[in-house]
Amino acid sequence: MDMNTIINFAPYLLIIGVFYFLIMRPQAQKRKEEKTFAESLKVGTKVITTSGIHGKVNQINPEKGTVLIETGAGKITFERSAISVELTKKLSETVITKEN
Repeated sequence: MDMNTIINFAPYLLIIGVFYFLIMRPQAQKRKEEKTFAESLKVGTKVITTSGIHGKVNQINPEKGTVLIETGAGKITFERSAISVELTKKLSETVITKEN
């Protein structure tokens, strides 16, 4: 390889590097955080779903990957992945702040 060939491929390598650090890496970290959160759910935890439904975890079915959430309107079954990590964290931070 001569220097001219390396210089011609440099912009492509730069684009790949930027793509990885700005798009792929943050998405992988977010997926890991969501998986850890879904696995750490316990009965009695107050949660918010991605559709905005507030409730409390009533039952967890690990075989099916579902969660039974008790809401004001009754009990509804959701997929574990339907529980919003960000909204639930905000809810728990709000509760902690109000307690202090």
